[in-house]
Amino acid sequence: MTPIPDSSGAGSPDAHSTSDRPGHAPHAGAEFVVVANRLPVDKEVLPDGTVHWKRSPGGLVTALEPILRQKTGAWVGWSGVPDSDDNPDIDGIDIHAVPLSSQEIAEYYEGFSNATLWPLYHDVIVKPEYHREWWNTYVEVNRRFAEATSAAAGEGAIVWVQDYQLQLVPKMLRMLRPDLRIGFFLHIPFPPVELFMQNPWRTEIIEGLLGADLIGFHLAGGAQNFLYLARRLAGQATSKGTVGVRSRFGVVQVGFRTVRVGAFPISIDSGELDTKARSKEIRKRAAEIRAELGNPKTILLGVDRLDYTKGIDVRLRALSELLAEGRVDPHDTVMVQLATPSRERVDSYVQMRAGIEQLVGNINGMFSTVGQPVVQYLHRPVPRDELIAFFAAADVMLVTPLRDGMNLVAKEYVACRSDLGGALVLSEFTGAAAELKSSYQANPYDLDGVKDAIEAAVNQAPTEGRRRMRALRRQVLTHDVAKWAESFLGALSATPTTTASADRGVRLVPELDQDE
Repeated sequence: MTPIPDSSGAGSPDAHSTSDRPGHAPHAGAEFVVVANRLPVDKEVLPDGTVHWKRSPGGLVTALEPILRQKTGAWVGWSGVPDSDDNPDIDGIDIHAVPLSSQEIAEYYEGFSNATLWPLYHDVIVKPEYHREWWNTYVEVNRRFAEATSAAAGEGAIVWVQDYQLQLVPKMLRMLRPDLRIGFFLHIPFPPVELFMQNPWRTEIIEGLLGADLIGFHLAGGAQNFLYLARRLAGQATSKGTVGVRSRFGVVQVGFRTVRVGAFPISIDSGELDTKARSKEIRKRAAEIRAELGNPKTILLGVDRLDYTKGIDVRLRALSELLAEGRVDPHDTVMVQLATPSRERVDSYVQMRAGIEQLVGNINGMFSTVGQPVVQYLHRPVPRDELIAFFAAADVMLVTPLRDGMNLVAKEYVACRSDLGGALVLSEFTGAAAELKSSYQANPYDLDGVKDAIEAAVNQAPTEGRRRMRALRRQVLTHDVAKWAESFLGALSATPTTTASADRGVRLVPELDQDE
């Protein structure tokens, strides 16, 4: 088991101060650093062989780019290209690329991150694999990210570490740079305690996260799971010489440091989507899509990365039974499933794709007519504007994951429906379900419940549909991704430095509001 250095700050009354250390020199660098598995750009090789780096379209980049440009900003991440020393240049943002070898990608990313942590954190829908070699590489890659971040950050900088691939970075970075203010946000669900305890390296991961000053989750339930584990696992480590942990109401004391834990539901750039969906070009393309599909009465839409957590098979089975029972008419209904390729070298994904494609074939074989398939299945990336046009064209959006940290597709669909048309069928096991309460919600493990939700959405009265969509849009347009970032960074900036006291050694700070 590869050891992780202790970063509790115990024994140092001022764990954040570095200026009085012998030989210390102030760090010149960025005031605000984002640390993520991927850089905010994608490599594009043009036909003439020249390399062009284009900005990634993700919501995280959209939310943080203005902050990075306002401050002296830096981004630490991997370029997405194996065995590459590329260090792309982006105007206004200092880029620090962390190179990864093909073997490291296989073990750290495809292995421990996506074949161990991903299934474990998604309720063990697929059995996680535990391999020491993967763990050792995960530790080493996290160490390199921490070192690159230490080099990028200026004195007293704010550092925001993103997601499950980098859970050891906060503790490693604190050992290197105790002057920094460190935040961590988990973009996927945090699992129940009983599941997390399967992980052979459970204590190392909890202690890695406790290197942060603020740890954020989508939902309060994930934060509570973490608080329990912090008390149980890091507390157990006292007998090994590690500082014990006390937690209360969103606050964890690690030696002389205070760590705050809270829920910060992520969102989208809803205003930008709303504006785009209203444009003449998008409206025209949406009408064309309906015409290309034969102008059916009802268009059902699924938009997902091809992942076993997304419940694509659930909605296909539900549709198949609705068709067989005569509750949905195959002559005036079309389902479009857009499935973006994902992790195509992982066996479980290969098997899942084959199963989904077989379901599509079965439905079309039984219920389609010549030239009019019931299910239109596209297994390829779809350009952003085309996707917005699909949102604008669809009558019912099907979002049926077995487990999802948030699911931004549901929010994107709502943001694109300024006409107050459409209906959203939403799994209860998405983070978005807590916010989008006017959707037609269903338990994806209850196929009859999913069928009832789809049927209700298809047959909703226009006045009822407008009422529901108006409520959904109010939530999505009010709480956008910029407010999410502002909320997290505001809480991180407000996290006080822990001070020593004569009676207890630490001073507890007020708890973090879980709805903040």
